[in-house]
Amino acid sequence: MVIVVDANVFVGVCLGSKVSGEVIASCLRQELSPLMGTALLMEYEDILGRDEIFQKSNLTGKEKGELLDIFLATCQWTRIYFGWRPNLPDEGDNHLIELAVAGGATRIITHNLRDLRSKELRFDGLRVVIPEQLWQERQS
Repeated sequence: MVIVVDANVFVGVCLGSKVSGEVIASCLRQELSPLMGTALLMEYEDILGRDEIFQKSNLTGKEKGELLDIFLATCQWTRIYFGWRPNLPDEGDNHLIELAVAGGATRIITHNLRDLRSKELRFDGLRVVIPEQLWQERQS
């Protein structure tokens, strides 16, 4: 299954979320095929640099960086040639939809359902789910 993993799921992994961790672990085991693009990579790197977010994390800055590098090694780099502009409430999230469409993803995994589901432009075959929903889908 081709997916896009929002940066907030990676944050969840760093903070010890078991289900978010299972999403990333499934990518590392090549059971899921994550996409990565320039805007999403920049978001990951920006968030990893915000120490206040990770005050409760057991991982050091170096360990977070190493985890990101390992995850990136499993990602399929995807170029976005066309900006769809689905008009999400947070324009900064449009790149997730564009990446998913460009790479043929069937799921965007995020903790931000409210903003990502309220788009004006719809794409058949693309669902926005939280890690728990993906986990349930994969168990059945």
